[in-house]
Formats: sequence, structure tokens, C-alpha cells
Amino acid sequence: MPAPTVDASVRPDTVTAGLRAAILSRGLAPGAAVTEAHVSTTYAVARPTARIAIDRLVAEGLLVREPHHAARVRTLDRDDIADLFLSRAAIEGAAVELLATTSTVPAESTAANRQLLDQPDDAPYAAVDLVFHRSLVHGTPSKRLPRLHDLLMGEIELGIAQVEAHRLRLSHEVATEHQSILDAVAAGDVERAGRLARAHVLASRDRLIAHYDLTHDSTDRQKVT
Repeated sequence: MPAPTVDASVRPDTVTAGLRAAILSRGLAPGAAVTEAHVSTTYAVARPTARIAIDRLVAEGLLVREPHHAARVRTLDRDDIADLFLSRAAIEGAAVELLATTSTVPAESTAANRQLLDQPDDAPYAAVDLVFHRSLVHGTPSKRLPRLHDLLMGEIELGIAQVEAHRLRLSHEVATEHQSILDAVAAGDVERAGRLARAHVLASRDRLIAHYDLTHDSTDRQKVT
């Protein structure tokens, strides 16, 4: 049988983006193996290109890899969910408080939330939600808060995607809470801005944990479905 044709014009960035979309849409399920052979065949690329894409997603936290084993789609257990969202709340709360000290509202955050407010309540929102939160953190003058946030970005993407996939929050609810945060920042209300930002993140945590508990019995609470 002849070897599959390889399209040399397909770049690692394209493959990385395709794999990321498949993971976040659950086209690749939590725990699924992601091998160089599978990626090479699926995207018609050479194995070195597939390896680069896999390595990037391992670095981002969307994939995990044990020594001498294929990479797998990261799964979040109950403790992972609790820790991830608590860490998010700490970083994003601090970022929003810093913005509020100068009443600075990043333009990208405003634009992202306007998009959420304008779309139907049942429309997909995870990608825009991610832009909103990331732009708040990156809109601060801090050099370290964005780095900390970026270290968690892959897992943050997974968490937001799961909240959306299980319809635990709808677009308009998310956007309304976002707007309250932006209003507090614009008003220079440091305490309120930070409190609202943390409450917004932790509300998603609580709903995702409640869903986890409903779908896992007491003897099998290990992986989010």
C-alpha cells in the first residue's frame, strides 16, 4: 500500500489549531491518545510536523504525556477543577483590582463582552469568554500576572469549554457578570471589582463541581465525562 500523501504546505500552527479545536469541542475525548501517527494521517503532515504540534499542546496543558507513552487529552478530576478555578480567581481578581486602581478598562475586554451581549443566549461563547478574561489580565501593567495566567491557559480553556459543553452557564448570564466587573473597574471601585471577578470565576467552579458530583458516584470520582 502506498504511503499517504503528505501536504508540505501545512504548517505546525495549523495542526496545533486543529488539534486544539478538536480537544475543546470534545471531538477528541478526555483521556484519548494523540499519537504522531494519528496526527500525521489526520492532517496529512510529516511526523516531525505532528510532533511539533503535540509538543506545543503538551506545553500548553491541553495534552499530557508520560515517559515512553503517547500524549493524551488532559482530564480534570474534582480536585483539578477546584484548584484550577481557585488559582484563576486569585490571578484574575488581582488583575482586575490592579486595573481598577486606574479605572483602566481594556478595549479588547469591552469588545469581547459586547459580542457576548449581542449574540443569542444559547450561542457558543467559550472562545469569546476566553478572550475577555485573557485581555483583562494582559491589560494590566504587571509583567508577572500574565505569565502566571498563561501557564494555566490550556487548563483554563478546558474548564471553560466544559462549562459551556454541559450548558452550566449561558452566554447572557456570563456577559451580564462581565459587564458588572467592567463597570466596577471603570468606576475605580477596587474592592467591588476584585470581589465580582472572583465570584464570577468561582460560580463556574461550583457548577462544574456539582455536575461532576452528579455524574460520578462515590467510588468513581476520577475524571470529568
